[in-house]
Amino acid sequence: MNESIKIFMNDLKGSFKDLLPIIVVVAFFQTFIIQAMPDNLTSIVIGLTIVAVGLALFIRGLELGIFPIGENLAIDFAKKGSTFWLLLFAFTIGFSTTVAEPALIAIAEKAAVISGGLIDAFWLRMTVALSVGFAIALGTLRILLGHPIQYYIITGYILVVVMTFFAPKEIIGLAYDSGGVTTSTVTVPLVAALGIGLASSIKGRNPAIDGFGLIAFASLTPMIFVQVYGIIVYSLGDASSVSAIADTIVATKEVVVQQAFSLKETFFDLLGVIKDVAPILIVIFFFQYIIIKKSVPHLPKIVVGIIMVILGLYAFIVGLEMGLFPIGESIAFALTAMGNNALIYLFAFLIGFSTTMAEPALLAIAIKAEEISEGKIKQNVLRFVVALGVAIGIALGSYRLVSGDQIHYYIIVGYSVVIILTYFAPKYIIPIAYDSGGVTTSTVTVPLVAALGLGLAQNIEGRDPLIDGFGLIAFASLFPMLTVMSYGIYAEYKKRQLNKEIA
Repeated sequence: MNESIKIFMNDLKGSFKDLLPIIVVVAFFQTFIIQAMPDNLTSIVIGLTIVAVGLALFIRGLELGIFPIGENLAIDFAKKGSTFWLLLFAFTIGFSTTVAEPALIAIAEKAAVISGGLIDAFWLRMTVALSVGFAIALGTLRILLGHPIQYYIITGYILVVVMTFFAPKEIIGLAYDSGGVTTSTVTVPLVAALGIGLASSIKGRNPAIDGFGLIAFASLTPMIFVQVYGIIVYSLGDASSVSAIADTIVATKEVVVQQAFSLKETFFDLLGVIKDVAPILIVIFFFQYIIIKKSVPHLPKIVVGIIMVILGLYAFIVGLEMGLFPIGESIAFALTAMGNNALIYLFAFLIGFSTTMAEPALLAIAIKAEEISEGKIKQNVLRFVVALGVAIGIALGSYRLVSGDQIHYYIIVGYSVVIILTYFAPKYIIPIAYDSGGVTTSTVTVPLVAALGLGLAQNIEGRDPLIDGFGLIAFASLFPMLTVMSYGIYAEYKKRQLNKEIA
């Protein structure tokens, strides 16, 4: 018991450490730039504390209960050699982990509020979850076939761009964002373990080149599926009435926050959280007992872990609405009122960099990348390069929002550069670069970045929160791919220069 408490306290310390860079940046801006404390400071502090406790419970529960089963299943299916069951397992794992993703739940509920209910939170989540299930299955099939990842990813980006010209403008930013909120605390470790495990167990596969990339698939397909969803929804609904409803709902910051809290009280109850986690449990136990036909080892510990996941997820969601969303919205409101756009861009840059450097999912991938690449990729350098990409992306996304430019022009140019860099980047860096776009947007980063975007859109004249408020997460997912591939190209160039000098 004492050992369990000690482990949990370490997890809690880690959660506060993850939040510390954000707190430092926020405190700096509130103290030295805005020179005022927010009115709801007590609520924000309590909310952040609840978020930290929720994250600690959530992560500890995953490690005790869900991760061991998921990892064992991946190994057993790789040994079993059945392509059908392996692909079905990949699909269901992708679907079930995405349905329970806290960041997706938060974004879906915000989208429902701001669209006046035309975008249904449940069906948006189902659409994204189906797309991730499809992505993980497709990515798993790619590993089995040994195909180069870039052909799949480039085809996907071209399809995203083409869809953009047909999708309603109200859905484009949200569709781009949905690709960034699917790969986080729950999804990344399970998906990464599945990909690297498969590549390691199949003869002729390279874990560094073939093992990474599943997260990139999970970030790409939601952008396509959500745009299709938007085309269907807006062709059936009345988009003009939605704009009118949205104008009414987001007339002031306080109304949006009230709507979010009302939504929390009616949706984010304990039974709702159990319903969100249930698909993961059903998938895991079904495959464990029916397909693999093995009993669950250490079942009591697994049950305790599952209960901790449920309680942690519930606490996280409650704290989210109390702490992180109000912070982003209030600072965005204050900076907009000051009329100094440079401060907005600086805040966006620092928040992007600080949250990414503390991102546990990125740390996990960076450590694995250094290990698999045999030291070619240094984890600290990779984390810095990814964080720099996120910071640049969010700052540029904020500029786009302030200037009122259309988001798809930026995204199209960005993806075009990604495609060009793919042909010049070394093979070992490409899958990791693609994955880096998905691991940077976490359960901590997403709410704050989304709140910043929505806060700016609410307080800048002529901006529509539904059209302009979403999209920052898409920038945060795109630019790390550019910076990581650029880093790979530069590293190879320096290596060749060094070899020439030695020769």
